[in-house]
Amino acid sequence: MNYKTNIGSRKETLIKLLNVIITHENEIIQALYDDFKKPAFEAVLTETNYVISELKDTIKNLHKWAKPKRVFPSILNFPSTDYIYKEPYGKVLIIAPWNYPFQLALCPLISAVAAGNQVVLKPSELTPKTSEIIAKIIERTFHNNHVEVIEGGVEVTQNLLSQRWDYIFFTGSVPVGKIVAKAAAENLTPVTLELGGKNPCIIDETANLKLAAKRIVWGKFINAGQTCIAPDYILIQKNMKSHFLEFMKEEITKAYSENPKLSPDYARIINQKNWLRLVNMIEEEKIIFGGQTEIENCYISPTLIDESNVDSLIMKEEIFGPLLPILSYENETEINAIISKYEKPLALYVFTENHSFAQKIIHKYSFGGGCINDTVIHFSNKRLPFGGVGHSGIGAYHGSLSFDTFSHKKGIVKKANWLDLPMRYAPYNDKLKTIKKLLKWL
Repeated sequence: MNYKTNIGSRKETLIKLLNVIITHENEIIQALYDDFKKPAFEAVLTETNYVISELKDTIKNLHKWAKPKRVFPSILNFPSTDYIYKEPYGKVLIIAPWNYPFQLALCPLISAVAAGNQVVLKPSELTPKTSEIIAKIIERTFHNNHVEVIEGGVEVTQNLLSQRWDYIFFTGSVPVGKIVAKAAAENLTPVTLELGGKNPCIIDETANLKLAAKRIVWGKFINAGQTCIAPDYILIQKNMKSHFLEFMKEEITKAYSENPKLSPDYARIINQKNWLRLVNMIEEEKIIFGGQTEIENCYISPTLIDESNVDSLIMKEEIFGPLLPILSYENETEINAIISKYEKPLALYVFTENHSFAQKIIHKYSFGGGCINDTVIHFSNKRLPFGGVGHSGIGAYHGSLSFDTFSHKKGIVKKANWLDLPMRYAPYNDKLKTIKKLLKWL
């Protein structure tokens, strides 16, 4: 089968994938729970339904996305018609993470297949049950020379990266992203790197504190804080801090009860290694809410931390867990001093009723994407590009942009034969003055 050129076959395959995923949705939800107790609601909202929606959107728009796009020709090429053709890169490697192990494996896979590529998918070894169901779904949908799942740990990933690919799509941490980029550079392989960073959440004196607390609690503690675009730390106007803390405590208790360990709506840390990393972060911190831990169940309660030092362990790297430092500021200079200490983040959030302040923040700082008066939700709009900048990532995807990510755009000029202007041909003789005058007006 020619996966490269047959748009109809691509669409049929994606329809088959959609049906297989729908058939196995309950198994996927159970696998996510078995791997790290992801609640069924979160599994549907952020994993299965998101993938199903992405599939339906891709199936609906595939012919339109793949169609050559006609662009306005250059007058220098008159008479001509000019087009952009989209062709697949070829053999694509997708390396998926563990925090949203189904969604972040399947969504790039869908787009790579839609664009006509052959794919090798490496799911995370840290979520074995989910990786197992992914392999099952792929086996029931694709020929193994079209899409193949390769499971395994670090050695498997290293072996895959040592091979030559036409495109690599990686989602994960910044340190591993650097390894992927280095391996890709050996063969000049283009990459998309979806990474992370320390995402600031700024709250000024005009913000609706109760609503801000509700939305921050949801965005921070969904998936037990293991979300690359979760708020990483709060920057709040100093005189608003005490009221905000009370609202945060109320909203955490409303969401997860007095004892979040018993809540069916609260996930667990992925493994003991990451649990230990997070616990080490709070050893020297002033905990003002939460802080309960239990290694046997990889449990850490939603935890609020007061005025972390910017040079402390918790502020040196992306937290990626249910720990939330709350820092105060008195003026914009102090905001800038803190945010500027870090690399460009994947996300930034600002809560304010002051339009000018929000616009100033959005324009002042470089970051992947974000929200005004909410958190995380920008990820859900397929019409918005999702990706980082600087150390938080390279490239972006979602919706039609995902198709473009896995497509090489080939410019083509179709020149007409009914007229052939002699100006460009040698001998040039006295044509220089004429061509200069012509180019001046273009």
